[in-house]
Amino acid sequence: MGLLGACQGGEGGAPGGAPAVHTAKNVSWRIASSFPRSLDTIIGGAEALAKRIEGLSEGRFRLRVYSEGELVPGLEVLDAAEQGTVQVGHTAGYYFTGKNPALAFDTCVPFGLTSRQQTAWLTEGGGLDLLRPLFADFNVLNFPAGNTGVQMGGWFKREIQSVEDLKGLKMR
Repeated sequence: MGLLGACQGGEGGAPGGAPAVHTAKNVSWRIASSFPRSLDTIIGGAEALAKRIEGLSEGRFRLRVYSEGELVPGLEVLDAAEQGTVQVGHTAGYYFTGKNPALAFDTCVPFGLTSRQQTAWLTEGGGLDLLRPLFADFNVLNFPAGNTGVQMGGWFKREIQSVEDLKGLKMR
């Protein structure tokens, strides 16, 4: 999961897309999330970050988080950030592999790194340096912002005890 910031001056923003905390009295940005409110720990992470930024800016820089579908459909968050519809997107790169398969490396993928390894690769192993040009193609600047790790198996309404139990289930 990550945050995508539109790389353009938005309403209330400073030239070049920088937060206008020092150039305007108050700044309000919108975060469109790919996640529903029912995933409270995931969207709650974005809300906690928004609250922290507001506190650090003494209330001058406010971010309001919108869950998937409130502003744009969840799988259109990258497009919304790219086009400047929203200033920030809260999403996962693997949702956009149709645009560029390498965006999957922005998130934990099956048979890939653990969440700790992913964070280490992004922050200390050059991962962000490799991913930033990919996201720049979409006019956004990406930041890691949470990690659920690889989703092992799935989330099902009934218990899965055998391969036979998987018949007919829809999975992504």
